[in-house]
Amino acid sequence: MIKRILESDIVQALSTVPVLALLGPRQVGKTTLATSLAAHVLHKESVYLDLELDSHLARFDDTESYLRQFDNKLLIIDEVQRKPDLFPILRSIVDMRKRAGEKAGHFLLLGSASRDLLQHSSESLAGRIRYLELAPFSIKEVSNPETLDYPLEKLWLRGGFPESYLATDNNESWRWRSDFISTYVERDIPLMGPQISPTRMRRFWSMLAHYHGQQIHFSEIGKSLETSHTTVKNYLDILIDFYMVRLIPAWSGNTKKRLTKMPKVYIRDSGILHRLLNISSFDDLLGHSSCGASFEGYIIENILRHLNDKWHYSYYRNSDHQEIDLILEGPNQSKWAIEIKRSSSPKINKGFHDASDAIGATKKFVLYSGTERFPLSNQTEALGILEFLEILENFSSCEK
Repeated sequence: MIKRILESDIVQALSTVPVLALLGPRQVGKTTLATSLAAHVLHKESVYLDLELDSHLARFDDTESYLRQFDNKLLIIDEVQRKPDLFPILRSIVDMRKRAGEKAGHFLLLGSASRDLLQHSSESLAGRIRYLELAPFSIKEVSNPETLDYPLEKLWLRGGFPESYLATDNNESWRWRSDFISTYVERDIPLMGPQISPTRMRRFWSMLAHYHGQQIHFSEIGKSLETSHTTVKNYLDILIDFYMVRLIPAWSGNTKKRLTKMPKVYIRDSGILHRLLNISSFDDLLGHSSCGASFEGYIIENILRHLNDKWHYSYYRNSDHQEIDLILEGPNQSKWAIEIKRSSSPKINKGFHDASDAIGATKKFVLYSGTERFPLSNQTEALGILEFLEILENFSSCEK
């Protein structure tokens, strides 16, 4: 059984704050995790409501009266962004419960789109709510050190959505991802409000996959879609809000070099990326022109989902084309420069070291596809993603 890393964070949050919002894309396992924790870990009676069901939504005709009957129970409300007028009522109920001595664990809200949910909840529930994101499986979650099972290649190819990763074979995983993308553009995105042609959104998403790991040029994509760059930005915002795409900002510190300012774009789940690029097998992936960019994005996403809010991330590129794939800036003025290489025998060029000097890097790492840890030139270490995540976790623990 795969254990979700976020479980302890959820339990801790529900013991300290009245409202917890668990956010993340559809089909990532939010409902399964929430109901399982309520039944087996929290030891508190719970009520589950799904606002996508008309029968559940109908219960909210008199919302306050309905919700007030569940004192001392945890209410799990799924797809809560479907009813934004709920948030002011939740605030009133939370305040009444707190006056009655019930301090925490009132509501667990599950949402699949971030922008509207965050806006409405932050306006109404300030000081009463905490946000956590549930992402698809990470390499740390699916690896088993006891059996030496480290399925990096399987996770990289299929991605981390549970039904894709756990499918009986690659063909079934492929079909699930095809259905997932179709459902998102034909049903889920229109259901949340944006009225965009499914064909156009599917085409934009596929085009975006070809920019994976690169700076995005809105005007180029706009010309291909026969629309304005402003519309392209709106499309991008929608996919970001639905946790499908991530932008990595350019580093903006002080340096004598002229720096790139545009962000880089990544499809967050490698399996979805590969479906959009029509990569159906691991052999196809290794021979594809996007193999290196795919591996880079896969490693970066695994790192970022394990960062706490004390860390900031960016990438570096200057006018001399000196680059750093990922910069992590954290506690005690830590500044880690990270290069990502698909090769089993990674080599680093002078540009990486010059760029690291320019930003004042305190540590330099090369993350590659192997598992051995060994030194490289100029105080740089090469290691695999799992060992790097251990270093990151240990460092963050020492700073708590």
